[in-house]
Amino acid sequence: MRKTCLIIASLLASITANAAPNPEMIVVCYPGGLVNVKDANEAMSSMLRVVERVGQWQQNSFISLFTAKSDECRQRMAEKHPKFAITSLGLYLELRSQHNLVPVVQPKIKGLTKERYRVMVQKGKYKSLDELKGKSLGGTVLEEQSYIGKIVFAGKYDPASFFVLKKSNQAIRALRALDKGELDAVILSEQQFGGLGSLHLEKPLEAVFTSEEIPLMGVVANSTITTAEERARFSKALEGMCADTEGKKLCELFGVEAFAAVDPAVFEPMIKLWDKGS
Repeated sequence: MRKTCLIIASLLASITANAAPNPEMIVVCYPGGLVNVKDANEAMSSMLRVVERVGQWQQNSFISLFTAKSDECRQRMAEKHPKFAITSLGLYLELRSQHNLVPVVQPKIKGLTKERYRVMVQKGKYKSLDELKGKSLGGTVLEEQSYIGKIVFAGKYDPASFFVLKKSNQAIRALRALDKGELDAVILSEQQFGGLGSLHLEKPLEAVFTSEEIPLMGVVANSTITTAEERARFSKALEGMCADTEGKKLCELFGVEAFAAVDPAVFEPMIKLWDKGS
């Protein structure tokens, strides 16, 4: 998830001096993450040059405002009223009505525009999620408890009352705590789960819960202050990003194969789950 949000943010941000007369503000929300601002800004500068060239915008037509806190994201969205934003799925579901948000583009990772979440434990220690009632659960995604409860657990478990939550801004740190027995379980996104093999933990781990497939979220637009033409242009530029010679190198760096235009229908089941849990 960290890489996904960072690369999309990179596409839309500007830190160079030759800005367009009225650059468009993009609010970038990455809840629960630990991002090195200097590294992010360097990536943003490189990605911006490519996406603006692909989309045939004047250089530095966009600027970004980044936050890793959900509350700050809500505040910035209310203050800035951006045409476009990068949000987590949870924040999109929460803010979609208030800001008339519609999905524009999704990242494609390993051929997929969807993911699953898993709750990992030491192998053989617990057999089901029910056995973790009252036990400690760590993970970076716990910044968005409502999203985990309503979407990942499909409304069957309330994280705040079912577990003892131990939020972390680094998945590796949480997994090492699990390996040492300092945590009973850790919840992982698809990308975090995919990196398990490189950690060389002492204790083997297994999943006692695997979610249904959940669509990846990328760029959203305010449908009342953008036109269909603007949204289509934005989508087309991002879809061409990874096919560009220079853009391809940057996409590979962040593990994103492509960006795909969104079929809004894929988010309908998520909206129903969210509204059901409200």
